[in-house]
This record gives sequence, structure tokens and C-alpha cells, in this order.
Amino acid sequence: MKIPADMVKELREQSGVAIMQCRNALIEAQGDMGKAIEILKEQSLLQAEKKAERSAAEGLVEAYIHPGGRIGAMVELNCETDFVARTAEFRGLAHHLAMQVAAMHPQFISREEVSEGTDIEPQTACLLLQPYIKDTDRSVQDIIAETIAKVGENIKVSRFARFELGDQESGK
Repeated sequence: MKIPADMVKELREQSGVAIMQCRNALIEAQGDMGKAIEILKEQSLLQAEKKAERSAAEGLVEAYIHPGGRIGAMVELNCETDFVARTAEFRGLAHHLAMQVAAMHPQFISREEVSEGTDIEPQTACLLLQPYIKDTDRSVQDIIAETIAKVGENIKVSRFARFELGDQESGK
């Protein structure tokens, strides 16, 4: 099946994925843009799983202060190389994760950190499981997986802190 270049370009703009991956997804989906997007999402999750064991020792610390200055958050986001740490995609992800921490007040990074037998709701308490504040149909983990597919490296949230004026429990 021949796929027009403008369709490939449109899918690339929507997904941020490489041109050949977009073309192959459109071929597999027989030109159906919706199916092609689903195929790319599945592929990005598989890529993220494959890269999950790679060392992520580079990265950056991003801070976000909410307007009014009463709430702030810091996130340490790691990747494999300093080259990726300087990209707009990675820096944007770090900023949005800091905003997520400020807005949603997670207590843990992932479900593995929650002790057995506690009455904590993982989707509320774990950063990676929370609905993403900019698109509540996707989780924070989904957003990270999409960025992994775009930059081609493993990305991990190492730690975070949230501060709220007058709240002595924040930042511990």
C-alpha cells in the first residue's frame, strides 16, 4: 500500500515518532490514522520496557514554583546521556513532572514503594500512576514512555520533593 507523504508528516507531527516508524504504522493500519496512532503507542510502550533496565545516570533537576509562591516542587529526572538531558523534549518533560508534583501531591514514585497492607490508593499516591494533569486520559507513566520513544533512551524519575508554605510535612 502506498502511503502519501502528507499522511506520514501529519502522523509524525502528532506523535513525534521517527518518519519510518510513522510510515510503517500507517502501512500496518492500512492508512487509518487512528489505528496508526494506537500502533505507535503500543510500540512506544514496548520500547520503554526494553530500555527500562538501562542505566540512567545523566539528567537534570527541575524546579517549579506555582504562581503566588506558596507551592513549589523539584524533580530529579534521569536519562542515559547528557545529550538527551539537553533536548527540548526531556526538559519539557521534567518541567511538566515538576508541575504534576506541585498539583497532585504524590507520596511515592511507583507502586513498588508502597508498603503492603496500607490503605493508600496507588493511583493517587504514586506519581507514575497518577492521571497526567495536561491529559487525564493518560498516566504520567504513559507520558514518560512516549518521551522514551521520542528520544530513544531510558528515562526515570529518581526523586521529587513538594513544598507548601506552612506545611511541615512537605519536602521530607
